[in-house]
Amino acid sequence: MLSTLAMSVPADSNWINFDVPALIQNFWSATFDGLTFGAIYALVALGYTLVYGVLNLINFAHSEVFIVGCYGVFFTLSFLGFGPSVPNLDFWSIVLNLVLALVVAMVASALTAFVVERVAYKPLRKRNAPRLVFLITAIGVSFSIQYLIFLWRGPNPEVALTMFRPTPIFDVFGTIIDSQQLVIVLAAVVMMVFTDQFISRSRTGRGIRAVAQDPDTATLMGVNKERIIITTFIIGGLLAGAAALFYVMRIPSGVQYSGGFVLGVKAFAAAVLGGIGNVRGALLGGLLLGLIGNYGQILLGSSQWTDVVAFVVLVLVLLVRPEGILGTSLGRSKA
Repeated sequence: MLSTLAMSVPADSNWINFDVPALIQNFWSATFDGLTFGAIYALVALGYTLVYGVLNLINFAHSEVFIVGCYGVFFTLSFLGFGPSVPNLDFWSIVLNLVLALVVAMVASALTAFVVERVAYKPLRKRNAPRLVFLITAIGVSFSIQYLIFLWRGPNPEVALTMFRPTPIFDVFGTIIDSQQLVIVLAAVVMMVFTDQFISRSRTGRGIRAVAQDPDTATLMGVNKERIIITTFIIGGLLAGAAALFYVMRIPSGVQYSGGFVLGVKAFAAAVLGGIGNVRGALLGGLLLGLIGNYGQILLGSSQWTDVVAFVVLVLVLLVRPEGILGTSLGRSKA
C-alpha cells in the first residue's frame, strides 16, 4: 500500500524535503545572516514589549512607527545624494551621513509613536475603555497610517538606496563576515544593552518598572504615570527608528507603505517568544527568530518557508511555555 502511494507521487512534486547537507554546508552564513535580521527584529520587539509591560496593550501600530522611520532614512539619504549606486564619498562622509539619517529616522519614529499615543490611546485611557477597544484601535491606527502613506507615495517601493559597499572583515570557518553585518549587529547590540541598563538602573527606568508592576501604587509614590507612558512610547519609537536604518541598509528596496507589516508581525512574535513584557526576552526572542527563520529556509530549500518555520517554532514554544522563554514581566524584571 505504502509503495503504491510512493509510486503515485510525481518525482517533481512540491513535497517538503529536508536538505540537511545544505544546512550543514551553509550553517555559518545562515547564522550570521540570521543574527543580522534577528538584531533588527529585537529592536522593533523592544517597542512592543515596553508598551505591553506598562499598559498591557499590544500596539499593532508599532509596525507603522517603524516604517515611518524607514521613510525618514529614505528621504534623508536621497536628499544627501545617495541612490542605487555606491556613493562616491570618503569613509567619514558616509559615516556622518548615516548618523544624520539615523537621527532623522529615530526622531520621525519617536514623533509618530508620541502622536499615536496622544491621539489614539490617551482618550481611551481617560474613559477607562476595555482592553478590546484598545486592541481594535491599535489595528485601526495601523491601517490608517499605512494607507495614508499609500495615498502619499503610492503602492510601489521607493528607489533602492545603496549606502556603502560591504567589505569583508574576517573569516569564520570559511564564511566571510562583511562590514554591513558587523555594523548592524554591533550597533543593535549596543542599543539593546543600553536600553536594558536604562530600564534597570535609571530613575526613569525604575518609574517604568514601577508603573508596569502596579500603576496605582506607583502614582501614590509620586511617579508621574502619564510622563512614564509617553516616555515608554518615545523609547520604543527611537529604537524602531534605529531598526529602520539597519533594515534599509540590509534591504535597500524595502521602503514601501506596507513594508512594516510583516516585519512588525515578526517582531511581535519575537517579543512573545522571549516573553512579552520582558526587555531581555525581546532581545533573546528577536535573535532566535532570525536564526530559526534562516535555518528553516535553507533546510526546506526555499526562502518562502522562512516565516512559516519561525511561527511554527513560536507556537511549539508557547505550547510548552505560554509565558515565553524568559517569562517574567517588565515590572518584576531585575537588573
